[in-house]
Amino acid sequence: MVTLIPTPTIIQAAGNKPKVIREYVGRVNSATGEASVAHMTSPAGWEEPGQTPEFDEYTLVLAGTLRVTTEEGGIDVAAGQAVIAHKGEWVRYGSPHEGGADYVAVCVPVFSPETVKRDT
Repeated sequence: MVTLIPTPTIIQAAGNKPKVIREYVGRVNSATGEASVAHMTSPAGWEEPGQTPEFDEYTLVLAGTLRVTTEEGGIDVAAGQAVIAHKGEWVRYGSPHEGGADYVAVCVPVFSPETVKRDT
């Protein structure tokens, strides 16, 4: 049997500006532990703290540009492109360009505040 997810739960985001996280699948909205799926909208100039997560994060940019910074440098991921951030590797996300970014993130295993391991 399939499970319908009728609406997302809005999750508070980390970062220097307000960002909207709509969790469809995950610990909060569907009590799912295997993976999480969230639709995110970040404004121009948004940046979150760096992190060394205990999960892989697959990100598909729908509109705008997402900046992904790693220890090796930064890349801009444009609409229609995707990026994979591998577990255990330091990464920081931001949307420095006009228009911000609209994107979908899938985390395997599921995202949690305990396993994201944000910089202090």
